[in-house]
Amino acid sequence: MTAHDAVPLSVVDSWWRAANYLSVGQIYLLDNPLLKRPLKVDDIKPRLLGHWGTTPALNFIYAHLNKLIVERSSNVIYIAGPGHGGPGVVANAWLDGTYSELFPQVSQNGEGMRRLFRQFSFPGGIPSHAAPETPGSINEGGELGYSLVHAYGAALDNPDLITACVIGDGEAETATLATSWHLNKFLSPMTDGAVLPILNLNGYKIANPTVLARIPEHELESLFIGYGYSPRIVAGGFDDEDPMAVHQRFADTMAQAFDDIATIQRQARSGGETARAAWPMVILKTPKGWTGPKFVDGLPVENTWRAHQVPLAGVRDNPEHLAQLQEWLMSYRPGELFDAHGKPVVELAPARPAGDLRMSANPHANGGLLRKALTLPALDAVAVDITPGDGPSGPGTGAEGRGAVAEPTRVLGAWLRDLIRLNPESFRIFGPDEVASNRLDDVYEVTAKEWQAEVLETDENLSHDGRVIEILSENLAQGLLEGYLLTGRHGLFTSYEAFIHVVDSMFNQYAKWLESSAKVEWRRPISSFTYLLSSHVWRQDHNGFSHQDPGFLDHVVNKQSSVVRVYLPPDANTLLVTAEHCLASRDYVNVIVAGKQPTASLLSLEEARTHGARGVSVWEWAGTERVGEEPDVVVAAAGDVPTVEAMAAVQILKKEIPALAVRFVNVVDLMRLQEQTEHPHGLDAASFDAVFTTDKPVVFAFHGYPSLIHRLTYRRTNHANIHVRGFKEMGTTTTPFDMLMLNDLDRFRLVMDVIRRVPRLSTAYAGLSQKMDDARAAHRAYTRAHGEDAPDVTGSAGLVFASDEDVEEAGDTGDDNARGGRGEFG
Repeated sequence: MTAHDAVPLSVVDSWWRAANYLSVGQIYLLDNPLLKRPLKVDDIKPRLLGHWGTTPALNFIYAHLNKLIVERSSNVIYIAGPGHGGPGVVANAWLDGTYSELFPQVSQNGEGMRRLFRQFSFPGGIPSHAAPETPGSINEGGELGYSLVHAYGAALDNPDLITACVIGDGEAETATLATSWHLNKFLSPMTDGAVLPILNLNGYKIANPTVLARIPEHELESLFIGYGYSPRIVAGGFDDEDPMAVHQRFADTMAQAFDDIATIQRQARSGGETARAAWPMVILKTPKGWTGPKFVDGLPVENTWRAHQVPLAGVRDNPEHLAQLQEWLMSYRPGELFDAHGKPVVELAPARPAGDLRMSANPHANGGLLRKALTLPALDAVAVDITPGDGPSGPGTGAEGRGAVAEPTRVLGAWLRDLIRLNPESFRIFGPDEVASNRLDDVYEVTAKEWQAEVLETDENLSHDGRVIEILSENLAQGLLEGYLLTGRHGLFTSYEAFIHVVDSMFNQYAKWLESSAKVEWRRPISSFTYLLSSHVWRQDHNGFSHQDPGFLDHVVNKQSSVVRVYLPPDANTLLVTAEHCLASRDYVNVIVAGKQPTASLLSLEEARTHGARGVSVWEWAGTERVGEEPDVVVAAAGDVPTVEAMAAVQILKKEIPALAVRFVNVVDLMRLQEQTEHPHGLDAASFDAVFTTDKPVVFAFHGYPSLIHRLTYRRTNHANIHVRGFKEMGTTTTPFDMLMLNDLDRFRLVMDVIRRVPRLSTAYAGLSQKMDDARAAHRAYTRAHGEDAPDVTGSAGLVFASDEDVEEAGDTGDDNARGGRGEFG
């Protein structure tokens, strides 16, 4: 048979019956896979897990897609949205031959079939979803709602790919899926592939009817026309209708859908049609549990909610149920589908695509096979130039004696601009309407925002071929990037910090996917998922309490250490180094938190590289300890604003308590705080103790909730002496410094903490502590009187270094705070 010979519908039907047989077998059978003898109780699994209701329609659609692939040599991947359709996707991968190629022990014979059945939802086996272990899958479906957004992400920049996405009608009620229909406004027929949504209306969820199955057909059709699609409705499987008639209707509809996709793309790519296309979609109405038992114990099952999971639940205890299972399996006529040795009969071969055209073997569904490393532009061209001036020793200090100022994310935006220029077809930025707000708008010098809907004269930076996709849904930005990465490309998700919580659940599922994928030998590594969280808690003083929440970090670190990485770069150059590292990495979820407001630039590019590689560094130039002597206290910081405040606190201490030896530590890689046994980035015990000491007070200024630092360090020797200041759920619309004071993270409070925790200071410097408290009151009064912060805490990004005179008055004649005096930790 050549690639363009027609596949008879009788073969499609046989394939469908074979997949259904294999699906039922996975749910029920431990042994006797070919029913060579009547079923016995010992043939049945002790725990019946899995979901039958959605599976037959998934198998039906798969068989018809195979027909089209064979006839047209189409490049198609299959996304199974219904949550527990795993039996069907696994069954078809086994029929394709891919499963046995990747798992030779699950061979295409009777013993392989027995193993296939036994492993499903069984200890030591495979999950009930289309998990990473399932060939051809990029969407597990374990948490409903992400199938369509994954399909669109996969289609971007894949002009020859069709992503066939099966959507369950229960899944269609979820928020992410309901919004995903709008993604046709971001799909370019010129440069992207196509998405063919196939909505399977089987009428029921677990115990309730579905909304879309219970509205009039004209209303259903109007809904999808309103979304911008060209819907085609096919119903079948009801009232004992001849299956071949249903096959014919569906085959005709699918062929027309593929023809329409080809026409839309041909017209766009030939320079003809420029108006937004009405892409086809298919609505397939079938009974839930189609071809399964119609009645069990006198109650209707097929076409009811009772078919959702296991229609015959008492097979091991009820002889009638066991007999019904035997009858159900035999209804597929397995003797016509598998030979005496259990191998699929040769008559099924015409419906099996060849090689990589098999949906279970398509390399787009194992994106690491297609991934090419990014071409990374040099950082030097955009890095902030740190040049010592005439002021006191310290980085970034000019004649004014203040840190050089830059907007970190704006600096990053210039580098991302160059990155897009060098990678015009494999890198995209996704976000909810915040690329410009987060100061990344330099990227618009080389690209625009993808947009296929109406464009007005007042619009800016919209294009039919943009590399930025913005839609006001964090869920869709997340899902698009997941689909894009899973099919072998690269990208970045940028968001306001407080609202990234919208995707907490999606992050969970994706992190779990990566965790599981790492254990699947044939899954190739993919580009890491990188979040850039800006407009963060400490500079959301203008938007108020609703925009103030750094808790995503707490959520992220719950996941396995093999997957998650968290970075808090303190300045622009460290952000550049961090972004370069993250975007080149594979198989991680990276979270970068960085500010967009002007802030002190503390490290040169070379120093930032060193600091980034260490993850934790002692900044001798920012402290007051002398080489070779033990510090009296450690002041540590993680995050840009906390670093500024902690450094300012040390400057006060340098002036007011000149004899105090203060060690300053900055943490850019948060996971370095964990023990080496708990995270691959964790510091070993000796290195951690060398930096943070074993017995000295540690005052830690942290970007997020203080409890997170305690969670990460609770096993450390000196944990009892670690005192953390961070966000403690005190927020409002106020000034930036008042926001810090509300949460006791300001420089004055940090000085007070040092005084109270260094034993010999608490009494001797009670007056200084009172002075700091008075300063807090004065600054609060200033904000109430003037509506802004006092100049002494704003200046050049609020970081005011002590003057030469101050240092001399403090009696510091050494040079160990100079830039050249830094040393490595540990």
